[in-house]
Amino acid sequence: MSLTDVTGMRCVICGTVQPARYDGYTCPSCGPAGTLDVQYDYRAISQRWSKDDLAADRDVTMWRYRPLLPIADDAELPPLTVGGTPMYDAPRLAATLGLAKVWVKDEGRQPTASLKDRASAMAVVKAREAGAEIVTTASTGNAAAALAGISASMGQRNVIFVPKTAPEAKIAQLLAYGSTVVLVEGNYNAAFELCTEAVDRYGWFNRNTGINPFMTEGKKTASLEMCEQLGWEPPDAVFVSVGDGSIIGGVHKGLKDLVALGWIDRMPRIYGIQAAGSDYMVQAFENDEDVVTKPPISADTVADSISADLPRDRVKAMAAVRDTGGAYLRVSDEQMLAAIPTVARGSGVFAEPAGAAAYAGLEEAVRRGLVGAADSVVVLSTGSGLKDVASAMRAVAAAGTSPITIPPDIDALARALDAAT
Repeated sequence: MSLTDVTGMRCVICGTVQPARYDGYTCPSCGPAGTLDVQYDYRAISQRWSKDDLAADRDVTMWRYRPLLPIADDAELPPLTVGGTPMYDAPRLAATLGLAKVWVKDEGRQPTASLKDRASAMAVVKAREAGAEIVTTASTGNAAAALAGISASMGQRNVIFVPKTAPEAKIAQLLAYGSTVVLVEGNYNAAFELCTEAVDRYGWFNRNTGINPFMTEGKKTASLEMCEQLGWEPPDAVFVSVGDGSIIGGVHKGLKDLVALGWIDRMPRIYGIQAAGSDYMVQAFENDEDVVTKPPISADTVADSISADLPRDRVKAMAAVRDTGGAYLRVSDEQMLAAIPTVARGSGVFAEPAGAAAYAGLEEAVRRGLVGAADSVVVLSTGSGLKDVASAMRAVAAAGTSPITIPPDIDALARALDAAT
């Protein structure tokens, strides 16, 4: 077992570096807000790993970036194909917005249909390294499904805490995978707190984002992959929906890794998009508030995947935007729902509300002049629209789209088609 290129775990608040094999999850001095950032010896990595080596690697999963991941040489990897999601050039969306290029990265193509598979794959690998009997997480649905699916593929026991109001399709996934599912009568924050108490009482391995530092490392593979797919020519801007803040923090970390290795020559601007009813980070950005001390809000949005009273990875999430010259923007539920058919018809990617939020944020950024005609943009679609069919049906109804109902008669079809044109 070797983790020689991991040099330590740095607190994002006080900067104290814990040893590479630190047993805790967060900084012992700064508490839960003191999330840790895995530190690497980039010089050592670059001496034995190059872009040519990567190009020759036939592994299409997230594990092709193994030299930049904090796992043991003999780590047991999940058999599911996590990573390798497509990124589509969307010229019609670009033309509509007046931009040079728009790409949509479709994370709905993951095994459990969301980007969260990247983090959960890392979680189960690290849990196995630690000899953990049970892995647990709190989730509004996607992280839970990801942990359930990855765990099922490896025979790993898991307990999952989910708000009782989570979409039925997401709960069905958990039960199908055989997870122990605890439906909490409350919101995501209530589920998170109960999960934390369970970790303290039973010693389970904690997969929660914003607590477990390795979740950032799993999620960063999305931006490593993005840049590789673009031939190491980074976009001008990346748009990411934000709930707990771990995905945007992971995107930023992956880009920082590539800059440190010299594989990309500049850092894209990162834009975090939040629902108007769950806009903790937007408030903090606009008012220049300290996210370490800013109290929770009361979140309420149709986009359950990005609904969070208190983003747990908020320090990394704020750094992702401030350090790159980006911004936080809010969009309404109506804007998110409208973006579902827009993205689907303009690129062929069917996104859930949280995934479509990134595109709705891009539309808002265009209106504000934050991106312009010369800009190339990546929209990260974080989950499949099949995760929340009820919201998708609301979206297409609002767009004026409905099925045509007729008797099985060709003349009836002709009349219906004439009426529809």
